[in-house]
Amino acid sequence: MRCPYCRQDTDKVVDSRSSGEGATIRRRRECLACGRRFTTYEKIETLPLRVVKKDGRRVEFDRNKILAGLIRAGEKRPISTETLERVVNEIENEIYSHCDKEVTSRHIGQLVMKKLREIDQVAYVRFASVYREFQDVSDFVQEVKPMLDREA
Repeated sequence: MRCPYCRQDTDKVVDSRSSGEGATIRRRRECLACGRRFTTYEKIETLPLRVVKKDGRRVEFDRNKILAGLIRAGEKRPISTETLERVVNEIENEIYSHCDKEVTSRHIGQLVMKKLREIDQVAYVRFASVYREFQDVSDFVQEVKPMLDREA
């Protein structure tokens, strides 16, 4: 690793720590030439994951799109940002552990709905209404009825 100060490539690792839920290793290094310290990060190199949309287009996977959908669905609901971030991390981990190069938008939507159903039913119905493209009130009733039956 080249020192950012003197540009020499002789250094030693002073400290290593796992960060980002174990996905990244933070290394504190000391340059043997100038004695200054600097930090580097090491993470697993992943191939870009592609999402296959309903119309067949393929786009690069973007976790921020999932987070934006969750934020929209959970607007004015008692759901913390930390909870939403955790859900996105869980969904992303599941996708990367089960899909090699491509995942369908349908699969992602189902994972999001499963997680939202566990967290907040109103946010779940909001997301489902957009994801499943509800056309009228009967679609809402059809989606909510199983949840009401379970509570009765």
